[in-house]
Amino acid sequence: MLSRMRVLRSKRVGEFLLSFCRHRFLCTNLNPPAAASSLRIGSYLKYAAVSALTGSTAFTAYVSYAYSLDEIEEKTKSIRESAKYTTASGAGDNECTALGKFQHELYSTAISGSHHLSRINSYTEPWKDKLLPDLSPDEGKHVYTLVLDLDETLIYYEWMRLDWWEPVKRPGVVDFLEHLSGLYEIVVYTDAENQGHVKKVINRLDPTKRCIRYTLSRVATKYRDGKHFRDLSKLNRDPAKVIYLSAHALENCLQPENCVPIKPCEGFDKDDTTLLDFIPFLKCVARQRPTDIRPILQSYRGCDIPTEFIKRNKRSKEDKSYWRKLTQMIGV
Repeated sequence: MLSRMRVLRSKRVGEFLLSFCRHRFLCTNLNPPAAASSLRIGSYLKYAAVSALTGSTAFTAYVSYAYSLDEIEEKTKSIRESAKYTTASGAGDNECTALGKFQHELYSTAISGSHHLSRINSYTEPWKDKLLPDLSPDEGKHVYTLVLDLDETLIYYEWMRLDWWEPVKRPGVVDFLEHLSGLYEIVVYTDAENQGHVKKVINRLDPTKRCIRYTLSRVATKYRDGKHFRDLSKLNRDPAKVIYLSAHALENCLQPENCVPIKPCEGFDKDDTTLLDFIPFLKCVARQRPTDIRPILQSYRGCDIPTEFIKRNKRSKEDKSYWRKLTQMIGV
């Protein structure tokens, strides 16, 4: 008896739910009131607009790496234009109003998506296209730019007892800067964001402010795949006259043809003469003034440049034909 009552109760509940679903969702009334029809259409379009807005927000993070701003503008232009079309003739006023709201939401989504992408690129791209001011007409003809990394190239960090890291100058860095400041425009790059800290370190390296001409921080880097890269094309300098010297040159620069990797400085080493060893090579380049430094750097690829330079210099003194080939290669 009890089981039979349970079956009857389940049957009645099922019939009630079926009737409710038909009335609520299937709308068996073939001629619903205009207000109810408009309400349903507006509700559906509202959900569609919200879904489109949510999807566009998530999608902007991806396409910002796949397309440039010009390409994004071109692609969203068609969306903005399509959202402006007029409703078809014969549609009811309520349907036109709901459709107009949806068009407005679609247009706003396209606009906001483009705006979000612009903001994302402001964080992933260098803060301006020309990171350095123009050279004077006289300087532009012969000045070479020497770009140096700060961390593990010019300085290293030492752990102090007060629970903080103290920047320490690499051996020979002061002599290195003083010898080359008259031959190169020296630019120092760093990933650091704390401008006060960077300024303090630069003042310790160059207290007279006559060696280091410019300092570029994280806002001047290009962010890609979780790393900050140096984009030398943004320096506003002739790429044929730019040398990038760094302990991580081939890892964090987008122009490997301009890179000169050196041994990283990760701690105190009284026998570290890495920077001083590079002075003869860099002096020779600045004095010879090649039309393009990149073929010369390529000829040293895979070699220890200071050691190889000494060998070539010795050979050039013994073999005049070799010296002629070398000068032809560097364009002097």
